[in-house]
Amino acid sequence: MSDLPELFPGFDAQLISTSQADIFARIGGAGPPLLLLHGFPQTHVMWHAMAPSLAEHFTLVIADLRGYGQSSCPESESKHAAYSKRHMARDMVEAMGTLGHERFAVLAHDRGARATYRLALDDPDRITRMALLDIVPTYTMWNGMGQALALRAYHWLFLAQPEPLPETLIAGAPDYYAEHTLASWTASKDLSAFDAKALAHYRAQLATRDRIHACCEDYRAGATCDLEADRADYEAGRKITCPTCVVWGSAGFPGETGSPLDIWREWCSDVEGGAVDCGHFVAEELPQETLKAVLPFLMRS
Repeated sequence: MSDLPELFPGFDAQLISTSQADIFARIGGAGPPLLLLHGFPQTHVMWHAMAPSLAEHFTLVIADLRGYGQSSCPESESKHAAYSKRHMARDMVEAMGTLGHERFAVLAHDRGARATYRLALDDPDRITRMALLDIVPTYTMWNGMGQALALRAYHWLFLAQPEPLPETLIAGAPDYYAEHTLASWTASKDLSAFDAKALAHYRAQLATRDRIHACCEDYRAGATCDLEADRADYEAGRKITCPTCVVWGSAGFPGETGSPLDIWREWCSDVEGGAVDCGHFVAEELPQETLKAVLPFLMRS
């Protein structure tokens, strides 16, 4: 993927070896460490519009999750744990440790946000504060999966189907699937929010069988071991203790589940946030408004 367009001029590129995966990251800026994590079907480049402003205040580590972008694709197994959010979170702890950051803040979207709150539950002293974009907990999504949400979030069920059904169908028209998915989750229902250079990266994510499979394993984990981990914490009454900010698109998925902020209050002891007027891809649909929503929180000591 080295021939893909450049969206982070002046940032370093590094491939960081961890115990289970090689994690690709762009690194730049100055200040306290801030890890940025992406969602599906994207890669680290989803942060290109917000990164210059964030880099004025933070040392940014903008990473690809395992199985995405330029990170490696660990071998999957029957229980899908290799692509669990617990393992994705552990990759990031090790990568950040290699870079000298034992504690750090996180700004994360979608699948990356799920890895982030899993880390906050598993290792509560690791994250100083976190901002989560356009999600509610996996437990809430599955338990609130009525007709309306299931129709909008059909990919939760489709991608979690046994191999090789979703892999085969996506591989038959990967560009169509990538573009349909991206467009249909925006408020405008088109690709106007996405930079052409970023779209090239997103098409590449679904251009090879191993990365299509990794995405499916991500969602299979979401329907199995991720759900089980959430259920165990919820039933035990365990809460996220680090300061948390949640931001969602008014036309995104969380609005289908009720009041996202009230939902997060069940999971967090210190949470704030609200909606911005867009769809699921808040960092690209409304980057300046999203910055206004998260930057004061992230800069708070």
